Amino acid sequence: YNPTTVWRRWHRRVNVTQKRHAVATALAASSLPPLVMARGHRIGEVAELPLVVSDGLESVTKTKEAVEALNKLGCGQDLQKVLDSKKIRAGQGKARNRRYRMRCGPLIIYNEDNGITRAMRNIPGVEATCVDNLNLLRLAPGGHFGRFLIFTESAFKKLTEIYGTSAEAAPLKKGYHMPRAAMENADLARIINSTEVQSVLKPKLEAPKTHEPKRNALKNKEVMDSLNPGALKRKAALQKSSEKGTTEFKEVRDKKKARQAESKEHNKKHKKGDETFYKTLMKAFEAKAAE
Repeated sequence: YNPTTVWRRWHRRVNVTQKRHAVATALAASSLPPLVMARGHRIGEVAELPLVVSDGLESVTKTKEAVEALNKLGCGQDLQKVLDSKKIRAGQGKARNRRYRMRCGPLIIYNEDNGITRAMRNIPGVEATCVDNLNLLRLAPGGHFGRFLIFTESAFKKLTEIYGTSAEAAPLKKGYHMPRAAMENADLARIINSTEVQSVLKPKLEAPKTHEPKRNALKNKEVMDSLNPGALKRKAALQKSSEKGTTEFKEVRDKKKARQAESKEHNKKHKKGDETFYKTLMKAFEAKAAE
């Protein structure tokens, strides 16, 4: 890469409405347990999502009291996950005041800061932010929505004033309306398999019938073995019988020697003197010539 220049385009302009839609979507995703669990949070002991607590949490000033409160809410597993994830950063960042990195824990959203930020700031992975200044980078770190959020009661009620509802505009954001869902019924499989849709669809096309190509048994070993079982074994045995040092080669040689010895013995016994085939044949011609 080239040296960093001051005229590099560091930022990108995004429409205000799109930013607000992104924050509203991140808040909605944090209320779905599957998305929160998919992001890696341990919420097995949490009573419900979204998790809303009383405003008394905003008055906590001691870190010890804040940790006890989080453990009572069922966040102990998530806090332990953050502690276990602390690793030394890969790359040169470890030498640039970014030596360690760890996972994100729960995000506390409050309405008034009566000491809660001071109590939460020293707990690893836990962050606290005001409901009036929600940051998308905290609601969806790394671009992955579904962070574990803990609301105070007043902050949760104030969300309606800030973002409005699906039927009413936002009172504190001029001209802003909540994003409307593209589908009223998100169960796409149920829609496709419904009687109304299936009744107007064309019937399913059947694939054309195909035939396997004819294979020559004289060239294809598998076809020959299916037509003539044991052909491959016999061919392999025949090849081994011509290889020196194999048992089959020795058996063939012994059979040949035995056959030759038997033939010699037979010739000695039945084919000697005047009883040979050639002499018997010539005798017939000699008798005829004499006449």
